[in-house]
Order: sequence, then C-alpha cells, then structure tokens
Amino acid sequence: MAQQPQSLAWSEEFTTGVAEIDEQHMILVHTLNEVAVKLTYDTSQETLEQITQDLLSYALYHFETEEELMQNFGYADSGDDAAEQHLAQHRAFSTKVLEVRESLKSGTKISTTELLDFLNQWLVHHILNTDKKLGAFIVAKRSQ
Repeated sequence: MAQQPQSLAWSEEFTTGVAEIDEQHMILVHTLNEVAVKLTYDTSQETLEQITQDLLSYALYHFETEEELMQNFGYADSGDDAAEQHLAQHRAFSTKVLEVRESLKSGTKISTTELLDFLNQWLVHHILNTDKKLGAFIVAKRSQ
C-alpha cells in the first residue's frame, strides 16, 4: 500500500469573495483530496482514466462559470491582459489533462504522485494568483 499523499487543506487565503467561485474551489479541493486517498489504494489504468475524466469535466464546468462571470462583468475590458492570461491558464490546464488522458489510453504509465502534485500546485497557484484577481474585480463591480 502506498503512503497517502498530504491533503490540500482549504484556507481562507483561497477565498475570492465571489460565492459561486469559492464554492466550486472548495469542491475542487475536496475532490482532489478524495482522489489522493483513492490513488493510495488503487492506481489501475481504469481508475486513473475515470479520475482524469471526472476532474476534467468538473474543471471545464468551473472554467465555464468563471468565464461567464468574466464576460458578464466586462473583465476583458479592464485595461490589462488579466482576462487573456486567465483564459490561457484554463486552456493550458485542459490541454495538460487531455495529454495525460491520451497517455493513459495509449498504455503509458504515469506517476500518481506527479499527477497529484501537478493538480494541487496548479489549483493553488491559479486560485492565489489568478482567481483572486478576478474575484477582486467582480467584488468591486458588484459593489458599484
């Protein structure tokens, strides 16, 4: 049995101030922690394919929520390239997860530790450096 990876703890530091984004981030953190536990006991190809499919589906749903908010509040018109960078990060994440899925389908073994590290680090970095900026923008717009 593999050692259980350290879980990602939700922190108020992750709060963006936008309820719909924060709720989805909490679900993502919880899901990644469940994935880490599951991969401690089962690293079969089928499990990895299902996990990456489920994560990609929820991530796309979450990205759609953020992008709709960006559109509704005119984030692209904010005067810098924050919206463009935000969208690029969403696309890069989706591409990476699709690449992992294709590798799995072709029979390539992947390191579950590397996969979890990537997912956790990406989520934390994206929330703290990109989503917080979007959240501040939306909070300011909503208070006008």
